[in-house]
Amino acid sequence: MKKMYFLVNLVAGKAVIGDSLGEIINLFNKSGYEVTVRVTQDSDDASVMARYACENGFDELVCAGGDGTLSQCLQGIMSASVHIPIGYIPAGSTNDFARSLGIPSSPMDAARWIVEGSPRACDIGGLNDSFFSYIAAFGAFTNVTYETPQQVKNIFGHAAYIVSGLMQLTSLRSKRMRVEWGSNSVEGDYIFGMVTNSSSVAGLLSLNDFLLDDGVFEVTLIKKPVNIMQLQQILHSLLNIGVELDREYIKFFRTDRITFTSLSDDPVTWTRDGEYGGDSQINVIRSIPRAVEFIVPRRSGDAFSDK
Repeated sequence: MKKMYFLVNLVAGKAVIGDSLGEIINLFNKSGYEVTVRVTQDSDDASVMARYACENGFDELVCAGGDGTLSQCLQGIMSASVHIPIGYIPAGSTNDFARSLGIPSSPMDAARWIVEGSPRACDIGGLNDSFFSYIAAFGAFTNVTYETPQQVKNIFGHAAYIVSGLMQLTSLRSKRMRVEWGSNSVEGDYIFGMVTNSSSVAGLLSLNDFLLDDGVFEVTLIKKPVNIMQLQQILHSLLNIGVELDREYIKFFRTDRITFTSLSDDPVTWTRDGEYGGDSQINVIRSIPRAVEFIVPRRSGDAFSDK
């Protein structure tokens, strides 16, 4: 009998996971798993629990929660001496990474895929000394994801991020940055930058041409607009980034390693998978190829190189 460590964040998203919890555990038991259930109480619990699961003889780790809970699990897995496959039951407000993996939004359907699916190795991002599953970002709107109150997220979902972001449009500030990757180096005033490994960001921005295991991430940099018309032009391009790109204000490329250096006296605040990621003058982001195995539906092959 396989041993499963089932980690649950009951307050993630609209707290719907609690309604299905008994049925999910019953499914796992009937499928031949010996299930140990643990409920997170604090934000750091998921990291500690995930590391414990890796180092204490469990065959699989299952995380039920939002993108932030999953990110904390990755911190624990990457710090452990042994890595085990992880299954993800998305229960947050956006669940971007679950979309990339092809995981259903219904908790019960996601649980069935954990039983019927197979492990696939995915790239993981390193941001200085921490890790992320699908995005590291700085600049405009990045604080929206972790400063928007959970109760507001629960009620309005994606709309909570949109409204909070729109309230910041009149106070956009750019960051003077040097960005270095490979043999390339650029300097500029950027209002936003993100390094991603996902088909969508905040449930809105969609990238079709990407792989979860190709060893490179997608980088998007946005220069500061000088008027509202240019800002509208940028927003339109972002919402259609898979189709058209405003190359005057948006720079898009792929790399496996990139360094961001603040050219002002102020450190740059980063977000990691929608959570606060720290402040620093110099930030190094790297791809860690196929570092963690995710249990995914068999139909999610389009996101992997060996389809």
